[in-house]
Amino acid sequence: MIDPSSSRSGIGTASTARVPAAAVVPVSRRPVAAAFRALVSLAALTGIVFDVIDSHDLGRLFSYFTIQSNVLVALVFAWSAHRAWTARPAVSPRLVGAALLYICITGVVFHFVLDNSSSGFSMTADRTPLESIANQLLHTVTPIAAVLDWLLLTAPGRFRFVFAAQWLLYPLLYFPFALARGAVLSPGIEGRYPYPFLDVDLHGYLGVLSNAVTFGLAFYGLALVIFLIDRFRPGLHAPG
Repeated sequence: MIDPSSSRSGIGTASTARVPAAAVVPVSRRPVAAAFRALVSLAALTGIVFDVIDSHDLGRLFSYFTIQSNVLVALVFAWSAHRAWTARPAVSPRLVGAALLYICITGVVFHFVLDNSSSGFSMTADRTPLESIANQLLHTVTPIAAVLDWLLLTAPGRFRFVFAAQWLLYPLLYFPFALARGAVLSPGIEGRYPYPFLDVDLHGYLGVLSNAVTFGLAFYGLALVIFLIDRFRPGLHAPG
């Protein structure tokens, strides 16, 4: 004969097991994180708007990895700010990590390659005041702010090893996009290829492929560094 009390206990246990964790430990509002992420999103949008105002070729402008990565940062951080303000669960770590990696690529490549006259792929040129402000917002402010948000306002240990390879999908797709765009434009057009290391006229297809492999390996290494830091860094905020 079955003890009714033990049966009720089993049902209660099974029901509890099906309750989502968020219902047991509610997520609290995080106004500081929300405000900071809103400012990061605003910085990215401001830089993009300034570049749009100063640009005479929007097709060329939006072909840059810089603009595309900052568009993603603006969207992800705005969404994340909304979730932090309304006490909703955090945005998917796969998406957050992708935005972090891409904006880090933007900052690192700009400062160490494109804005470095000794790199061999320099793009230094005279800029208007508006373009200079946009340049700093898109290449310096948003990358640093995204890293600070990750280190100080995001729970550690959320990234998985497999994410490092998955995050490379967009940079891998950007490579044929840049080549295809250059192929359909007439030779001699300014900005035919968005970056010097992707310029087929300068390096040929074999040289561009070699550059792409080199940069791709470096990007994967950066993704692994982000994963490892996230795996072993201490949490600097309360669990809530």
